[in-house]
Amino acid sequence: MGHLDIGGIGYVLSDGRPLLDDVTFRVGDGARVALVGPNGAGKTTLLRIVAGDEQPHAGSVGRSGGLGIMRQDIGRINDDRSIRDLLASLAVPAVRDAAVELSASEIAIMETDDEPSQMRYAQALVDWADVGGYEAEAGWDRVTDAVLSIPFDQAQHREVRSLSGGEQKRLVLEALLRGPDEVLLLDEPDNALDVPTKRWLEDKLRASNKTVLFVSHDREMLANVATQVATLEPGVMGATVWVHGGGFGTYHQAREDRRSRLEELLRRWEEEHAKLKELVLTLKTKSAFNDGLASRYQAAQTRLRKFEEAGPPALLAREQNVRVRLRGGRTAKRAVVATSLELTGLMKPFDLEVWFGERVAVLGSNGSGKSHFLRLLAAGGSDPGPEHEPADDTPVAPVKHTGRVVLGPRVRPGWFAQNHGHPELVGRTLLEILNRGDGHRSGIGREQASKALDRYELVAAAEQRYETLSGGQQARLQILLLELGGATVLLLDEPTDNLDLHSAEALETGLAAFEGTVLAVTHDRWFTRTFDRFLVFGADGDVIETPEPVWEVGRVERAR
Repeated sequence: MGHLDIGGIGYVLSDGRPLLDDVTFRVGDGARVALVGPNGAGKTTLLRIVAGDEQPHAGSVGRSGGLGIMRQDIGRINDDRSIRDLLASLAVPAVRDAAVELSASEIAIMETDDEPSQMRYAQALVDWADVGGYEAEAGWDRVTDAVLSIPFDQAQHREVRSLSGGEQKRLVLEALLRGPDEVLLLDEPDNALDVPTKRWLEDKLRASNKTVLFVSHDREMLANVATQVATLEPGVMGATVWVHGGGFGTYHQAREDRRSRLEELLRRWEEEHAKLKELVLTLKTKSAFNDGLASRYQAAQTRLRKFEEAGPPALLAREQNVRVRLRGGRTAKRAVVATSLELTGLMKPFDLEVWFGERVAVLGSNGSGKSHFLRLLAAGGSDPGPEHEPADDTPVAPVKHTGRVVLGPRVRPGWFAQNHGHPELVGRTLLEILNRGDGHRSGIGREQASKALDRYELVAAAEQRYETLSGGQQARLQILLLELGGATVLLLDEPTDNLDLHSAEALETGLAAFEGTVLAVTHDRWFTRTFDRFLVFGADGDVIETPEPVWEVGRVERAR
């Protein structure tokens, strides 16, 4: 068993803005603490400080037990790392260092097969055995067998970027949960996972005796896993933390009760403050004509000074207020019609009619073709007309298919692709993006752009370049661009993955008011409660419609 003590952490950004202020809480032995808060509040930075990747400007972190870390880039690895490299990076320091030396000595002997290289390689093999490297490989064999269905010997030299985002996450999670570290830091471990894998993760975390601090925006996972919820609340001097000692099921009510208590305490403080100031003014006036009241006047002044020095009760963190105004517009009754549509190599032919105003959730395991289907619709379908041009300039790669899928009259697609790089936005500030517009969206003036950014809690980042935003801030900007682009059918690919809790709820409210049709690929079980039709892409290539969400559809079999 292990624990974390996070004491008085303060952190200031490079531009001088305070990010964290006196963040203090404990993750006790065996506890599973969820770290939540608005996008940009400092959740990932705090985890990096706990991991030792960043140094705080104030405070310290105490820990007992080994530390296993899942960083935010897992699921998006696109470099030359092999599966062996990745698994070794998760091992205890002695095994990790020995693995680096063993790899380096192997390369050296391949480049120059001389006696020093041979001696170095021989010593590396001895060190590898001494630190338990072969035992670690036995554990990695169980990991690759569970995730990839192949032994470690066959998987070890494969590049991590050849795996899907979900496979990368599952590989790391299997290794950490099976590993010796008593304390785990998990930064958005559920992103890119399908629902069966999310349920597997929830079961594993509940059954584990490891101490876990994790960041997640998945409300079902928070409800099923967290024993406590730590909330980062942004303030003028940086984010502070409030810890709810119960699970997510009671979190919202506890937060509301706390807000009510703080408001009442502040109201009483302000009333007392007003009374003291009035008393001082009264005694000041009377003491000018009555020397006997001078001592009472001085005493009242002292009391007021001490009262003000003590200050008001804890200031309330300003609640985030994201306001989504997706408007849409009337279109033909049949918004999307597919006839014998087959996405090459992904699914069998199927027919589909989606009517104006419907909310259709597209479900299925990773790799089943859901995102390809949305991308085909985003390009205007099989035979797009001028009125079917996308609502923004996001490049849409072609999708190989047979059969047909057509969009109805006045159906203009707006595509939200969470994992798309958006090169058309890179290098531009948010104000520039809104001021200039694009080929399909008119530019707007600075004042109007600032108001729009303010509605999405992005006005403070107005002068930042797009690529410097957090994942959640980028997601909110993309939704804003959909709003301004005049889309009448929304094609949303995992829209809630990087949104904080309040932003996800704001998106749901905005979609409820949207006059148009919505198709969304999602693994968010909470989010699907707002949909009325469910299209399931099966692992065998069948596409069926179900009256309720279906998650257990099996994993797509791939050639390994």
